[in-house]
Formats: sequence, C-alpha cells, structure tokens
Amino acid sequence: MTETTALDDRWALFERWGPYGLLALSTLIAWATADALGMTTAERWACGALIGGAVVLHLCWSRTVRTRPGPSTAGIRHYALRWAVGFALTWVNPLFAFYAVIGYFSVERLLPEHLRKAGLFATAVTLAGSQSGGLPPSGQLEWVLFGAILMANAMLVFLFGHFAELEEARSRARVATIAELERTNTALQQALDENAALHAQLLVQAREAGVADERRRLAAEIHDTLAQGLTGIIAQLQVVANTSDPDLAREHVDRATALARHSLGEARRSVHNLAPVALAEDGLPEALRSTVTEWGERMGVQVRFTATGTTEPLHDEVAATLLRIAQEALSNTARHAAAERVGVTLSYMGDEVTLDIRDDGRGFDPRAERERTPSGGFGLDGMRARAERIAGSLTVEAEPGHGTAVSARVPLVRHDR
Repeated sequence: MTETTALDDRWALFERWGPYGLLALSTLIAWATADALGMTTAERWACGALIGGAVVLHLCWSRTVRTRPGPSTAGIRHYALRWAVGFALTWVNPLFAFYAVIGYFSVERLLPEHLRKAGLFATAVTLAGSQSGGLPPSGQLEWVLFGAILMANAMLVFLFGHFAELEEARSRARVATIAELERTNTALQQALDENAALHAQLLVQAREAGVADERRRLAAEIHDTLAQGLTGIIAQLQVVANTSDPDLAREHVDRATALARHSLGEARRSVHNLAPVALAEDGLPEALRSTVTEWGERMGVQVRFTATGTTEPLHDEVAATLLRIAQEALSNTARHAAAERVGVTLSYMGDEVTLDIRDDGRGFDPRAERERTPSGGFGLDGMRARAERIAGSLTVEAEPGHGTAVSARVPLVRHDR
C-alpha cells in the first residue's frame, strides 16, 4: 500500500465516523452547560430535533458517497445542509461549535473548486459566532468582537487553505515525477532487455563467424606449414631417389626427417589451437596463465602473466576470443619478435575487459606491414577481426627495435547472460 492510498483510507474512515463523534462530543458538552447558558425547554427540543436530523443526514450520505465519490451536486447539497444544522445548533448553544467545525474538513471532496472558499467562509461565520459569545450578537461591542473574530478566522482559513493548495500542487508534482520515473525505468528496462538480446545475437553471430574463421585459419596454416613441409619432404626424397651417392642420400633423408618432425609439430599446434581446450575446466585467468607459462617454457622466453581487477565469469565466446588472441599474439612473437621477455596482462575494468601482450623483441613498422599485406591474414588482422566480432577493438603499438604491444579491449559479457 502506497502512502497516498493509506492517507485516503484514513480520510475515508474519518468521513464515515468523524461526524458522529464530533456530534456526540458537542451534545455532551452542550447538555452539561444547558442550565448555565439558560437554554429553554423549547431550545432543548429544537436541539434534539436538529441532532436527530444531523444523524439522518450523515446516514444518508454514507450510502450516497459510495456511488458518488468526489465533488458533485449531491456533495454540495450535503455540505450546505450540514452547515445549516451546525449553524442552527451553534445559534442555540455556542458549544455546538465542536460539531460545526466539521465544515473545515472534506471541502475538497464535497465542493467544486469555485465553491470551496465560500464554504470555508460560511464555517468561519459559525465558529466566529460561537467564539464571540453566541449568535446573534446582542450589542455593538459584540458585533465588533464578532467581526474581528470572523476576520481572524477567515484569514487563518484562507492562509491554511493556500498552504494546502501549495501542498496539493507539490503532491501532484511528486505523483507526476514518480509516474515519469516509472515510465523512464520501464523504458530503461526495455533498453536493457534489448541490449541483452543484442548481446546474445552478437555472440551467436560471433560463434558462427568464428567457425568460418577457424576454417580459413586452419587452411592458411596447412598451406603455410604442413603443405610447405610436405613439399620439402617430397623434394628431399626425390633427390634421394635420383642419387647413387650414399652420403648425399643420407643427408637428404636427414633433412626430410627434420622437415617431417617440424611438420608434425605444426600439425599438433594447429589442432591444439582449433578449440580452446584450456577453458574446458578453468576460467580465463587460469587458462591464460597456463597457456603463457607453457609457451614460455617451450620457447625458452622469460614471460610473466598478471590479472588485475575483480574477476568475472565471462561468456564462453568472450573468453574464447581473448584466449585465441593471446595464443595468436604469442605465436607471432615466437615467429617474428626474437624477444627475451614477454608480459601478458588481463584487466577487468567495470564493463570492459582488456588483454595486453608486450614483448621486447625486434618490433616492426605497422604502416609498412599494412602496406605489405593490405588484405590482412591470420596474424594481426585475424586478431582484430576476432575482437570486432564481439564489439571489441584491437590496437597495436610497435617500433623497429623497440618491441611490440598488442591490446585487445572487449565488452564484459558475463557467463549467465
């Protein structure tokens, strides 16, 4: 239940039972002071009739208000009759003002806006008559006193009424603001849902594109390594088949054997890179640490892995993409950099994850490299394509003789999305 609803319920409870309570209180006080005020028998009978009329009036209204909430013709009629009963009772005995004060309540619910001030002023007249000693005033001084009290009551009523209108305006503004915030929150939630759907769609597209990319990469690697190795082996064996010199034949057989071993190693490396096996049991930081450590031991290079920030469980496609980029960057380092030290850093930064691979190798000129291979390949351009498929980016900083730095930045998409 909201605060506004609770307040409305309390007002409804007062409107139903409040008039009876005020009428009973006024009756007790008036009857207790009837002798002191010199009420006649006729006045007592008149008060009894008016009290009975007030009870009937409120009983009838209790039934009407259920079907006609808010200002209406019936509300105006009820307010006028209730004021008339209160005025008549106060005329007979000023202490019935405890009941007549009911005219200050429920004005907004019974009267339209253009009649509210008139209703409040009429109630102020009744109360001013009670406070000045009763109606009608019996002399000039009593009339002056009545006028002064009426003016004071009217000023207070209109002042408090003005404050009430300001508070009502602020309340309406708060309600409007809350409604606007609810609409904004609904729109924001819809945007978040759409964003999550777009993320899911993006990852599906990345997965599909990754399959095609792996096929192209594997084809390129077969061409660049296995096919060339097999061609070299065939060439060496042809020399062996065409020579009668045992020493020369042995030399070419040794070369063919070495090429076969090298090609077998390249085939194993290609198969290993075909799927991120390291992610099957470990998270990305552990998989990267194992990959980097294993690579450093195999290549004889001093390598260090660092993870910063609060580790988050990443979506499989995001983790696989970053691991692929790290493997490709380390592969490039092994092929071209002749580095002595390599540093790999994984950083969780709010809504993003960054992967940095730095080496102190020979470096290169990125512009010259782009001119040499404008259509890209499976090195830097392949890493960049991987990052861009999941709405990320990849930057390369390199300079001949001063090493290379590769930085991939991708959105942090958690595993449960």
